[in-house]
Amino acid sequence: MPNKEEQSKFREDEHIVENKNLSITEALIPVFALVAMLAYNVFVFGDDALSGSNQFILLMGGAVAAIVGYFNKVSYKQMIDEVAENVKSTTGALLILLMVGALSGTWLVSGIIPAMIYYGLQILNPTIFLAACVIICAIISVATGSSWTTAATVGIALIGIGDALDISLGMTAGAVLSGAYFGDKMSPLSDTTNLAPAMAGGDLFSHIRYMAYTTIPTIVVTLIVFIILGFTIDTSGEADTSSILTNISATFNINAWLFIVPLVVIGLIVKKAPPLLALLIGTLLAGVFALIFQPEIVAAIGGGSELTFETAYKGILNAITVDTEIATSDPALNDLFSSGGMSGMLGTIWLIVCAMVFGGIMDGIGALERITESLLKLAKTTFGLFASTVGSCLALNVTASDQYLAIVVPGKMFSKAYKDRGLAPENLSRSLEDSGTVTSVLVPWNTCGAYHSGVLGVGVAEYGIYAVFNWLSPFMTLLFAALQIKIKQLTTTTTE
Repeated sequence: MPNKEEQSKFREDEHIVENKNLSITEALIPVFALVAMLAYNVFVFGDDALSGSNQFILLMGGAVAAIVGYFNKVSYKQMIDEVAENVKSTTGALLILLMVGALSGTWLVSGIIPAMIYYGLQILNPTIFLAACVIICAIISVATGSSWTTAATVGIALIGIGDALDISLGMTAGAVLSGAYFGDKMSPLSDTTNLAPAMAGGDLFSHIRYMAYTTIPTIVVTLIVFIILGFTIDTSGEADTSSILTNISATFNINAWLFIVPLVVIGLIVKKAPPLLALLIGTLLAGVFALIFQPEIVAAIGGGSELTFETAYKGILNAITVDTEIATSDPALNDLFSSGGMSGMLGTIWLIVCAMVFGGIMDGIGALERITESLLKLAKTTFGLFASTVGSCLALNVTASDQYLAIVVPGKMFSKAYKDRGLAPENLSRSLEDSGTVTSVLVPWNTCGAYHSGVLGVGVAEYGIYAVFNWLSPFMTLLFAALQIKIKQLTTTTTE
């Protein structure tokens, strides 16, 4: 990603097209058309809308914006030039996404992700079961970057354990999702964590560091709530995870040495190394550890029965680039121990590119300028701007029924408004995640709400109140905005 000086220069060169002939009503036509089309598309396709139809709908939204521009005498060249500038601005984010896919593949075959799960499951205790659910799911979700995978694997196991302990399924599901969405927000492997700074114009690791200011207090409050609940409910029986632990240890060589790799990556992040460099080192180092600790798995992925130079080369490259699945005797674990590699990130990259087409045409016809100008009139304070962002994300989660679009559309619409207020893009990207990513699971007809309630077998109404982390996050970001805590400025001088 660009350094601070390059980012500053980019901001100076960046421009938003003005079109004084365009009315606010005309500017909003493409937005309303997009939301309506997306809502119907999700209604028809359900979860499959994420496979590509939503991306095409974004292009259709761009077409509506182009028609509005045509009637306002905006040239085709101007619209295409703005699309090109938009796509160009996301180059760093797209490269990071590809490297994140590579990292997830090597972290799986090396045993790093399985080791995190293995050690995490051993902290279960009936009295602190709910808090343990949060911690375990947070660890696994950070390691995998996916709340969906976490819920569909370990989450299901924890629901079963909680049921055996006679603990409310709503409580257990709320704890599982609180932990899972902590990781979905904070993991560099998460697509939403990459998507938010891409929309806001920031970089990945700055986004994660800045997001920690609101996320850490939120998860701490969440843990306190579940610890209190754990001491106030009656439990019976024991938490039996022996079968899962046995299957993991039978498949992988689990040991503490594997944690060297994530510690190295964390160290590089703390030292503010370039994100691509940190991810590349983490990928290559994990590949070496895979050869040392999981030679049989690498050989199998490479298409051989024993480790040779050829099977080692093919095994590591396959883990980095394409779908990888490691079979165990537990079907639930088979879903967890799979990775899409770099190819698994192409769907998110496709979404970003299509969003940039929509945003570029909206910019080219002057619609974004008109919308943000109106928003700034309504949001006369910094808190008002943050509140407008949160409200827009919540509204899109309800109307468009998709967390990605709850990040993409407000992100593109509000980026100019934040810049005009002298606010760094981290403010916007953090608000997008605090309100767009985590609240999607609280809407029954949202793809996330429908998915998780179906997978866990617990209705949204039943787990919603216990998904503390999810509903508390937008309040936390508004609290920080109201009290002017950690509101980063565009200049080198910050309130930090």
